Amino acid sequence: MDPRFHVKPISATFEPQRLIWMAMHQDYYEGTVADTEAPPENEAGELVVKHLLLGGRGHYGPLEHPAISFAVAGFPHSVVQQARTHRVGISFDVQSMRYTGKRVAAVATGKLGVEDVFYFRAVGNYADRFGKKYAYSKQMRETDLQVAKQMSTIYGYKLQEGFAEEHARGMLPFDYRQNFVLTFNLRSAMHFLDLRSKLDAQSEIIDLCNLMVPVLQQWAPEVINWYIEKRLGRARLSP
Repeated sequence: MDPRFHVKPISATFEPQRLIWMAMHQDYYEGTVADTEAPPENEAGELVVKHLLLGGRGHYGPLEHPAISFAVAGFPHSVVQQARTHRVGISFDVQSMRYTGKRVAAVATGKLGVEDVFYFRAVGNYADRFGKKYAYSKQMRETDLQVAKQMSTIYGYKLQEGFAEEHARGMLPFDYRQNFVLTFNLRSAMHFLDLRSKLDAQSEIIDLCNLMVPVLQQWAPEVINWYIEKRLGRARLSP
């Protein structure tokens, strides 16, 4: 995994499994759950798994109440595009290349390295989504890095000449790195993992999923442990 890929939780519902239990309980409780003491967090998680998830019951609505937000850093633009595709029920704010192009100009002056700003896969053997194999050699990668440096120099020159950032960025390599904020409810996080952790997904978005899972597991352990065992990586769409 690229060492510049980072995922950090910045906000999360406290005791999410207790909230799910309360939402679930309200469905069949005569009174109001506002006057009911929910079980402890871990016990609530076990009850949620038992009554909502086991046996393919598929009642995922109560999982939409708790939410978690991630600050995601260093991922290529192609991951941003994939993350926004499909109606997965997430809120998404991404670093703009209209207002945040100074880092590209910094590559041209040598203040930042090419790979601090642009992403290129490691040297190795790869396959496309249809299984066709190919090699990405060290020489090919070095050429790509040189081209990115040249394009950054042209970008910096155009800014100096008064070009708008959205105009100057047109010749840049596609996979410049972007930072973004993602907010999921627990159901939409599981659906996102269903879509993007399967084996034929783009490798970089699989890396994003792999960084998200331990955070989710710590946040809602009983539910996510069930998810890991029953769904993760199996492309069982859509909860």
